[in-house]
Amino acid sequence: MATVQKTYPVTHTDEEWRRLLTPEQYMVMRGHGTERPGSCALLHEEREGSFTCAGCGQVLFASGKKFESGTGWPSFDTPAPGAVDEARDTSHGMIRVEVNCSRCGSHLGHVFPDGPPPTGLRYCINGVALDFKPD
Repeated sequence: MATVQKTYPVTHTDEEWRRLLTPEQYMVMRGHGTERPGSCALLHEEREGSFTCAGCGQVLFASGKKFESGTGWPSFDTPAPGAVDEARDTSHGMIRVEVNCSRCGSHLGHVFPDGPPPTGLRYCINGVALDFKPD
């Protein structure tokens, strides 16, 4: 059975994505890669504001939903309503849930069932896939 490809409101050619994103952002967001743990300044961002998609600017997470997970990546317990799509990821010999921006389809990270209450979820997000907009 063929997989149906979703059409996103924000689309670019591969060449355009390469111009819009840094090489590391492109590797993570378009190539489904992962940044080195502890390598992103947004890991330590504690101001009030919103974390947005570096590819399209959509608000993904409110700062009040961020928590320190000890993993080396920014972690959140809840995304903004409708901001992310989730898909089964069986790469690297694991079964995980991939998280993508619902507006441009960029890979953001993964969600795990080991987060804090009230959701019990940990959205483990690559910091290079995010921008921060202070309130």
